[in-house]
Amino acid sequence: MKRTGGQLIVEALKANGVSRVACVPGESYLAVLDALYESGIETVVCRQEGGAAMMADTWGRLTGEPGICMVTRGPGATNASAGLHIAMQDSIPMILFIGQVQRDAREREAFQEVEYRRAFTEFAKWVGEIDDARRIPEFVTRAFAVATSGRPGPVVLSLPEDMLVELVDAAEAKPYTPVENHPGPQQMAKLAELLAGAQRPMVILGGTRWTEQSVAQFKTFAERFKLPVGCSFRRQMLFDHLSPSYAGDVGIGINPALSKEIKQSDLIILLGGRLSEMPSSGYTLLDIPYPSQTLVHVFPQAEELGRVYRPDLAICAAPGEFVEALVTLEAPENPVWSERTAAMHATYRTWSTPPKTGPGPVQMGPIMDWIEANVPEDTIFTNGAGNYATWVHRFHRFRRFNTQSAPTSGSMGYGLPAAVAAKHLFPQREVVCFAGDGCFMMHGQEFITAVRYGLPIITVLVNNGTYGTIRMHQEREYPGRVSATDLVNPDFVAFAKAYGGHGEIVEKTEDFGPAYERARASGKPAIIEIKLDPEAITPARTLTQIREGN
Repeated sequence: MKRTGGQLIVEALKANGVSRVACVPGESYLAVLDALYESGIETVVCRQEGGAAMMADTWGRLTGEPGICMVTRGPGATNASAGLHIAMQDSIPMILFIGQVQRDAREREAFQEVEYRRAFTEFAKWVGEIDDARRIPEFVTRAFAVATSGRPGPVVLSLPEDMLVELVDAAEAKPYTPVENHPGPQQMAKLAELLAGAQRPMVILGGTRWTEQSVAQFKTFAERFKLPVGCSFRRQMLFDHLSPSYAGDVGIGINPALSKEIKQSDLIILLGGRLSEMPSSGYTLLDIPYPSQTLVHVFPQAEELGRVYRPDLAICAAPGEFVEALVTLEAPENPVWSERTAAMHATYRTWSTPPKTGPGPVQMGPIMDWIEANVPEDTIFTNGAGNYATWVHRFHRFRRFNTQSAPTSGSMGYGLPAAVAAKHLFPQREVVCFAGDGCFMMHGQEFITAVRYGLPIITVLVNNGTYGTIRMHQEREYPGRVSATDLVNPDFVAFAKAYGGHGEIVEKTEDFGPAYERARASGKPAIIEIKLDPEAITPARTLTQIREGN
């Protein structure tokens, strides 16, 4: 039976288990929208393509399967590129479908024409254009395979408008075949040998392709060996922070004591991550290209092994497959590093205890204490970028897998669409978006998407009237010369109510708990605006102290 290209796209998505897509509609892919009409796939309509792409990224981040996003050509596609870049740097499986100009108009700079195979090469693992509708099953199957194999990442498929209405005979779509690499027995034997000879080992977890099972298995292994474990930047959910093995997060604003311990380690096991610029403290924790520590690097893509750091032992495997092999290793009865591990965890507990005082009438430390005592362990926290995120990263103690969605690329505006996507995926779980005033306004329009789909997220909006991170750097480099960092904001409580949600304002610390409870009880998407003194720029230093070099 002949089918249109639009129908073939949707059939291929269904064959690969897709149950939802995020989109902003466009006339360039009307045939796909029509095929979605009675498909059983839920179409989540967003208000800006960047937000739609960030929602797809979150679905990929929290499921391990490609999040699907559909946008129109030209401006729609370039808007979506923000989410595409996040997925690329974060190793998140995602597929972006873009409506394209008709085939006979290409290379004429037609209306909204972009050559995506040139424009998006740096943003995706693979960029393809489907010229023949009969090849749709082939292209889509390949897209799923590329997005999920090795180091995961985004794929872009461009869909010429006339191809989508073409009526053709085509093969029936089949699901992609997952590909896995497993560590060999010789590699595991070498790892056992390196562990046996170590005095000051350290494990750093990161990356993607983890599952709830592999996270639990690794925790059992680490505690059995009494190994200290750190989590890479914005990957804190990979290890229980109250485990006696947890040593802290290896990211921006790292605990100086943890940084020192990593540098003084004699064995680093880097599992799942790349240890790129942010988690490596500007490439200073390990020497390049030859680390002074013995380095074991476990990563699912061979090209990454040895790319920056030359490992003493390179293992090409996804975290799950590697962790399964770890159970074969026998732990020493009394590891020589056990006291060091206990001391590192105690240091983390002190470091992650928030300060009780600070400038202004609202104190974020006690607010974080309230959140820790009153939100469920499986609450999902999302955020974009800004100094406000320090309060989550440093002081929230993650206990469970899949409770964090935040961009390692430091992209502002991510938190709100991520929260919408997370709540859509897990409607029974509490979802808390942390956002700054600058960060929120970059994709604040997706608050209406939460209202439309009845998704009662809670946004903790830290409003200090400034682009805080940039202001902090500005005061350090150009003291007293404030330029382009002050903000004028809307009434965020009125904003929430105008959109059909619930709004609260917190101007004193003690107001936060009751405001949160009211937001939770409202059953609506909610914004809790915290009026924070701009002097409270970090948990430890004020703007004045930074300006004066203290």
